[in-house]
Amino acid sequence: APAPPPAPPQAQAPSSSPPQTSGRKTLVEAPANADDVDAVTLPAKPAAILAGKTKWDEAVPSLKDAFARIEADLAKAGIAPTGRPLAVFTRTDDDGFAYEAMIPVASAPDPAPTAADGLRFGTTPSGKALRFPHKGSYDDIDGTYETLTTYLDAKDIVVQDRFIEEYVTDLADKADDKLDVNIYALTR
Repeated sequence: APAPPPAPPQAQAPSSSPPQTSGRKTLVEAPANADDVDAVTLPAKPAAILAGKTKWDEAVPSLKDAFARIEADLAKAGIAPTGRPLAVFTRTDDDGFAYEAMIPVASAPDPAPTAADGLRFGTTPSGKALRFPHKGSYDDIDGTYETLTTYLDAKDIVVQDRFIEEYVTDLADKADDKLDVNIYALTR
């Protein structure tokens, strides 16, 4: 019984960022019916970016770690995040994927701080896109991607070879059934 009380204070210190994250805006406001696919225009926003790669079964821990590293580097530099975390999938194969983890900021610092652990500044992907909502565990996100692919094929829509996941709720663990993700497919 005495051991659990020290654990919550330790957990509270790192989790001081989730309350801030939950108040951050998504790239595009949600439509009235957020369960439907909708056409949107993604704005280019300045962002802190960290590239990485991982295996499929390590997706959630890898992305969480990347977002935590970005948040820590931004805090050290005194830069306030302004938007929800994003993952841009730059390459996928049967084993895993390469990604760019991004957190939008008000403006990129000038001059940019020296790249700490590969952190750099750039902009979020922009342009016309289709937004597909995913509500449920990350374990079940494949079903949303299957729906997305079927939709694109049925409508004969050609998209870029990368998808963007925007985490509307914090990425806690792959079994979290309260996860809310916007998946964007940029059209060509």
